Amino acid sequence: MRHLLSAGDLDRDEATLVLDTAAELARVGDRSVKKLPTLRGRTVVNLFYEDSTRTRTSFEVAAKRLSADVVNFSAKGSSVSKGESLKDTALTLQAMGADGVVIRHGASGAPHRLAEWVDGAVLNAGDGTHEHPTQALLDAYTMRERRGRVEGLRVAVVGDVLHSRVARSNVLLLHTLGAETTLVAPPTLMPQSVHTWPCAVSYDLDEVLPKTDVVMMLRVQAERMHAAFFPTAREYSRRYGLDRERLARLPDDAIVMHPGPMVRGMEISADVADSPRSTITEQVTNGVSVRMAVLYLLLGGSAPAIGS
Repeated sequence: MRHLLSAGDLDRDEATLVLDTAAELARVGDRSVKKLPTLRGRTVVNLFYEDSTRTRTSFEVAAKRLSADVVNFSAKGSSVSKGESLKDTALTLQAMGADGVVIRHGASGAPHRLAEWVDGAVLNAGDGTHEHPTQALLDAYTMRERRGRVEGLRVAVVGDVLHSRVARSNVLLLHTLGAETTLVAPPTLMPQSVHTWPCAVSYDLDEVLPKTDVVMMLRVQAERMHAAFFPTAREYSRRYGLDRERLARLPDDAIVMHPGPMVRGMEISADVADSPRSTITEQVTNGVSVRMAVLYLLLGGSAPAIGS
């Protein structure tokens, strides 16, 4: 059985297979009956140690559209809050016969550990500040839908890169798919290891915008910050926020993305978030199709598996 633990696990053919499969499955969303019998009899467990309305709901809708049985396991009201370890929880899931486990965990690397303990497929829905591979896949899918391709696109990922698992997964996947990524952030919000990532780095948003096809704004993750990373919210917004004036500096066909949840008025102004060039609601819709594709390819049995 294969897993999807990191965006870096996918080669170009595997990533393209996910995007192509998602495009086929997206058509199901246009039908009056949105269900396929593909995963009937399979059980998918949503194992969420961190709050996440959109990602958990997206995986749940995706699994149900493929006719899988879904078990939502919230760590807050479970034995985990009484001190049960991840390994004990994994053994419980194993005994239940889970075919797939979607895990979000505050500790980087938790999905990799889980994959050692269960026979079913493990899908990383976000681990600490490490990775979020299905978000990167849905972002790439959205770029391809809007711009017709991913290869050769110039993508700027802007904001709290240090705490962003979305940024890391996007850099890895976009590199695999042939896009050029530039990370833009204040020096205090750039990871120390960023020089090892396959991307460019800039501290000046205004310089980057005119040569950008896709600008992806990241949320400032205040809940992960235990120190002062910038002087004030107003100062951050002035230097790294995307407002109408900055939108005008982008090429005419450039698009604006955000993994959500947004802090309107901080990293993105309300009028930009709601503009026709914004893909934010499309990203949510596309997330269901992409997660259906991943579940189908991992649990479908006869289909070729993705990841390693």
